[in-house]
Amino acid sequence: MKQLITSLLVAIFIVTACSQPSSTQLKPRLVVLTDIGDCDVEPDDMESAVRLLAYADRFEIEGIMTSIGWNCDPYPEDWVEYLNTVVDAYGEDVRNLMARSGQTSFMSLSQENGKQELGYWPSYEYIKSRCMAGSHRAGIGVIGADNDTPGSEFLIKLADEDDDRPIWVAAWGGGNTLAQAIWKVKQTRSPEELKAFVRKFRIYTISDQDMVYAMRFNREYSSHMWLRTEFQDDLQFIWDEGAWQLQCELGKQYWDRHISDIQGHGAMGSVYPDYKWGVEGDTPSFLYVMPNGLVDPEDPTQAGWGGYHKWGISPDRKTYAWNSWEQPQKSISEGYFERFYPDMLNDFAARMQWAAEGKGNTNPVVIVNGQDGIAPIHICASAGKKVKLDGSKSKDREGDQLSFKWWHQPEAGDYSNPVEIDRSDASVAFVSVPSDANGKSLHIVCEVHDDGAFNLVSYRRIIIDVQ
Repeated sequence: MKQLITSLLVAIFIVTACSQPSSTQLKPRLVVLTDIGDCDVEPDDMESAVRLLAYADRFEIEGIMTSIGWNCDPYPEDWVEYLNTVVDAYGEDVRNLMARSGQTSFMSLSQENGKQELGYWPSYEYIKSRCMAGSHRAGIGVIGADNDTPGSEFLIKLADEDDDRPIWVAAWGGGNTLAQAIWKVKQTRSPEELKAFVRKFRIYTISDQDMVYAMRFNREYSSHMWLRTEFQDDLQFIWDEGAWQLQCELGKQYWDRHISDIQGHGAMGSVYPDYKWGVEGDTPSFLYVMPNGLVDPEDPTQAGWGGYHKWGISPDRKTYAWNSWEQPQKSISEGYFERFYPDMLNDFAARMQWAAEGKGNTNPVVIVNGQDGIAPIHICASAGKKVKLDGSKSKDREGDQLSFKWWHQPEAGDYSNPVEIDRSDASVAFVSVPSDANGKSLHIVCEVHDDGAFNLVSYRRIIIDVQ
């Protein structure tokens, strides 16, 4: 009996040591650099801005900064009116959107300037106060003493705040507002302080738009190359040359859905423009960070709504970054993006219904092995054994029926061979840990849909560490 009790205590200790409790549910910090402008020139930034603000309860929007892009150098000052139009529309819709979280009031502006929890819809005044000018000229050549902007100065202020969360920079245009901030800190602080500053940031850049389109292959002109060269070890740099193009093309294929479920729904839907070249090409930059349980954005190999990325040589063939521009990564990333796209669009459509009506469907809550939240669940297991994954406690606010799908992502972790999952379409599944997986980690995703309007989805990632 004593030996049995000792064994049970050891087993409990192992499970506890290998499991990570859910962290405080704070929003991820996000800064957007956008070349939003004339819808006769490039309407997709305005489309992406509408979608971003339809998810203002999921992101702590630290700043929306106007910036140069492929179609504007310098950035036309009067184009800021298009950003103002979207933000004003959010101000009209936010009361309806608040009903989705059961929110009845706003915090004070000073409180909103602190840390925001997931589910909190910020006030119009807060969003308006976070809109500002970034760098309105392109290229590494302009970075220097006379190039400070409200945006670059504000990035320095954000990084100096007492906040351990990383700051995600979504570059819809050029990323040189961030480059300017880093340049200034390099001039004014010690090498150790500079390293700490840079490590506060992550950047997801939609192509390289720190130049006009006609010179888009002149990589050395761009401040992006400087960032990758000088700060390769300290700045997580995701260079997307696949997800944004597929986002544009799939948006065109599903444009009838945008007409029926997005345009005209609420004030924001009323200002959602028709596409010209493609639909919402910049949206993957913030969907990558989406806190829906599917990915930990600190690990770009985890496939999610912003694609799948692998560390390697960049398209400039000189620097290194997280990317998916070469095969086989390109096909893998595009495959996941195509797979997720219908659910991403349904999710957006459901939120636009809330914007218009103040009512609608909400996403299921996925609970695996009794653990709530969205952080990845770590489980220790032995090679050759079975692991029980129990999602039966998952729930839905509207009481909708739930359907389950458990699947293995071979590109994440370090075990790429097939993994058998018994009852992969049931609420309780069993993963057969391969006998050759000792010392490896397996990434299993629990994907849960409801049968309500738009069949909304939620996820939970389980990482099985084989010991």
